[in-house]
Amino acid sequence: MKVRYDKEADAAYIQLSSKRPDGGVEIAEGVVLHTTISGEIAGIEILDASSKFPVRNLYKLELAGTV
Repeated sequence: MKVRYDKEADAAYIQLSSKRPDGGVEIAEGVVLHTTISGEIAGIEILDASSKFPVRNLYKLELAGTV
């Protein structure tokens, strides 16, 4: 799992798979599940991230994923 945050765009991306996304489904305002052609979840994109949660927690999530 990889976590990226673009401060300028205020967008976070949590990469859950090395598979290439083919499309996306907005599941809530500003929250998009990126899916592969076979429907697997490849990543989660969060727009206006800093208004939805403390973005510093993203880095804790990435560290927890490596254990």
